[in-house]
Amino acid sequence: MTLSLRNSFFKGGIILAALSLSLIAIGGYFALPAYPGVMTRAALRSRGIIQKLIGGMADPEAYVPYFTMLGAAAYSLISIILIYYFFEKTQSPEILFFGFFVISLSFEFTRIIIPLNEVSPIPGIYLIIASRVLLFGRYFGLFSLFSASVYAAGLDGQRQQTVMLILILAAMVIAINVPVDSIIWDSTFTFWYGYSAMFSFVDGGILIVTITTFLISAHTRGSKSYAYAGLGAFLAFAGRTILLNSDTWITPLPGLLLLATGTWFVCGRLHREYLWL
Repeated sequence: MTLSLRNSFFKGGIILAALSLSLIAIGGYFALPAYPGVMTRAALRSRGIIQKLIGGMADPEAYVPYFTMLGAAAYSLISIILIYYFFEKTQSPEILFFGFFVISLSFEFTRIIIPLNEVSPIPGIYLIIASRVLLFGRYFGLFSLFSASVYAAGLDGQRQQTVMLILILAAMVIAINVPVDSIIWDSTFTFWYGYSAMFSFVDGGILIVTITTFLISAHTRGSKSYAYAGLGAFLAFAGRTILLNSDTWITPLPGLLLLATGTWFVCGRLHREYLWL
C-alpha cells in the first residue's frame, strides 16, 4: 500500500472521529436529561472486570456512559491526528492497523441512541443497527490491533489491502450474526448481545497472541522497540476495556490514561524503529 493511500485512510479516520465527537456532543445536549431514567432501567451491570472487583462498593452513575463516549471519541480524534502528523512520510505497515484500532473507538457514538430513544422513540430496527455497528467497531479494532503485531512479525507489507478486507469481513460476520436484544441494555448503555462469555475468552486469547507476537518480533529482529510496542498494545487494550466498561466515576480517567500511555508506547517505538529506514 502506498503512503498516499494509507494517509487517505487516516484522513478518513479524522473525519469519522470528528463526526463522532460532534454527534455525541449534540446528542448529549438533547438526551442528558433522560440519562437517569435510562440508568434506572438498565437490566444488567457492565461486564467490566473492575465492576466485578468493586461489587457493591460503587453504584452505576447515570452520566458516566456519556463521558466515556465523549472520551473515546476525543481520544480517537486526537490520536489519529497525531499518527497522521508523525507518520505522514514514514512507511510502517504496523501503524496502519494500529491506526484502525484508534479509529475504531469512534464507533462508540452509537451508544447515544439509547438515551435519545427515551427523548423521542426510534424504530427498533435502528436500535439494532446501532448495536451491530458498535459491535463491528469494537471487533474491527481488536482484530486490527492483532494485525499490527502480525506485521511486526514480518508479514508481507504488500498485502495490507487484502488483510484489511479480511478484518472488515470478519468483524461484519460477528456483528451481523450475534443475537442482539433491543429492549435490554447494561449500565454502559450497550444493548445485550449473546455469547458474551465466549467473546470474552476470544478477546483474551487475541490479546495474549498479540503481545506474544510483538515479543517474538523483538527477539527475531533484535529490537527492543517491538517489546515496548507489545507492552503498549497491552496497556491500550486494558485502557480501552476499562474505559468502555466504565459505569462509575472511579474508572474512566484510569482507562483513558492507560489507553493514551499504550498508544504513546506503540506509536513512539514504531516511529523510532522506522525513522531511519
